[in-house]
Parts: sequence; structure tokens; C-alpha cells
Amino acid sequence: MEKIRLGISACLLGQPVRFDGGHKLDRFITDTLGKYVEFVPVCPEVECGLGAPREAMRLVGDPAAPRLMTVRTKVDLTDRMAAWAEKRVQELEQEDLCGFIFKSKSPSSGMERVRVYSDPPQGSPSTRGVGWFARAFMEHFRLLPVEDEGRLHDPVLRENFIERLFVGRRWRELLAAGAGLGGLVAFHTRHKLLILSHSPGHYRELGKLVARGKELPLPELYQHYEAQLMEALRLKATRKKNTNVLHHLMGYFKKDLSPDEKQELLEIIEYYHQGHLPLVVPVTLINHYVRKYRQSYLQDQFYLRPHPVELQLRNHV
Repeated sequence: MEKIRLGISACLLGQPVRFDGGHKLDRFITDTLGKYVEFVPVCPEVECGLGAPREAMRLVGDPAAPRLMTVRTKVDLTDRMAAWAEKRVQELEQEDLCGFIFKSKSPSSGMERVRVYSDPPQGSPSTRGVGWFARAFMEHFRLLPVEDEGRLHDPVLRENFIERLFVGRRWRELLAAGAGLGGLVAFHTRHKLLILSHSPGHYRELGKLVARGKELPLPELYQHYEAQLMEALRLKATRKKNTNVLHHLMGYFKKDLSPDEKQELLEIIEYYHQGHLPLVVPVTLINHYVRKYRQSYLQDQFYLRPHPVELQLRNHV
């Protein structure tokens, strides 16, 4: 697999582009995730000509449609930022991005909970704002996964985001291959249990969509599939849903496992379900049985290996 192309706020890579001339280097992003990713850095303020260092700015007015104003001199930069953002998202269409990591709380790049100040100032600022560029990006690329570096400290959100990146990369490879209906069937087959772990409802609907694939023009079929797939993966894989998948996986070995092996696997799945073990433990044991009993169907299931083990995304309890 080629490296995943990922948009990112430039300050998170250590570039000195913040208003004070500093940066917000994130070592997990650069040193760990960076082994699998090719970054496409974006700094809205610098790219629209404001330079670094510069006067600080903030969102002002209606949280649903705020103005972008400098803090001290009250210069309104809204139109300048809006014009640049509209042009930049068009340019980013050529970058084959699989997602974006934004700088949290930034008036240009914050994806949520950005402070919006009243004009004239009164009371505490609202935290319902969205940065100007982040809003433009998310509206333009509605299917792409996005996160900010603050939320990536949450192990569940981190795993969900990175899993979506790798699925998105595989989807891009399918599109590039031009594999037709057969390619879509193969893609869906290998991702079925991964989808089930996020949304049983989408799992059923996507199965029905693929089953009647010959009834739809191929471009329309692919479009509907991608939209439902990304919608499904946006939902978090919970302990309850993962436990359901683990029991589903166990069913493939009902003729192979000895009574002791079966009891051990049931106990480990239950320990995971109760929150005593991380997901990596039952998954590792199932992978062992896949090899031991040569379960060819499960060998191809991305649920068992959705991303590189070096990322340690399933190690949290």
C-alpha cells in the first residue's frame, strides 16, 4: 500500500507558522503516524498572506456565521479568509487526500468547539464555533474523515480515525484499479466484519446494495457504496459491537476448536466485554486459530488486521 495522503495543519508538523511565530509539533502525528502517511500541510493564515508572527485573531458574532477579526486592531479578515478557503479546497481536490487533522480551537482550523466572542463583548464566549477553513473543508469533502490533534489523544477516537484512513486508502486503490462490480464485491467481502463492528444496520444495507449491484450503473453503485461505507465507519466500534463480531468469528471454528480452546476463547471474549482486557487479546488469539486451522475466509478479513500493529491502536482497555 502506498502512503496515505493526509492533510494537516502545518503547525502540527513543527512549522513556525502560528501567530506568535511558534508551532505545535505533535510527536505521535509526525513520528508514529508519519511512518504510514504523506502529509499535505496547510496554514490558512500564512497562505492567505498574513505572515508569521502576526496579530492574534478570533471569531466574533453569530456562532453559525461568525466574522474573523484581529483581537487588538479589530480588522475584519472574513472576506479575505473566505475567498482563500474557497480556492484552497478546490486545489486540494488534486491532492488525493484520505483525511485531515486540524489544529484544535483555532479560529481558522478548529473543527469544533472554537470560541466565538460577542460584539460588543459580554459574558463568556460561546464554544459552538468552527474555524473558517475547517468549515469550508468539511463542507467540500463531506465523506473524508477529519479530526483535531486534541481529540486524537482519546484512544477510541484515534483508532476510529486511523482505521477510516486505511479503509479510505484501500477504497482509492479500488477506484484506481477500475475493477468493476467484481472488485466491489471483493472489497465488501473483506470489509464485512469491520463494517459490522461499527454498524450492524449499515452492514445489512451495504450487503443488500452489493447483492443488487447489477441493477445500478457502476458509477452510481460505487457512489452509493462509498457514502454508506463512510457513514458506517463514522460510528464508533463499541465493546458490545466488537463482542458481537468476536462471537461471529468464533462461529467459523465450531468444527475445529477443542472443548478447552472453545472455553478459553469464550472466557477471553467475555473478559474483553467486561472491560478487563483490550481488544488486541481476543483478536490475537483468533488470528492464531486462523493460521492453525487455515481458515482462508478469515485470513482476508480486514477486521483482524485493519491497520499496522505497530500503531498499537487496539491496546487500550
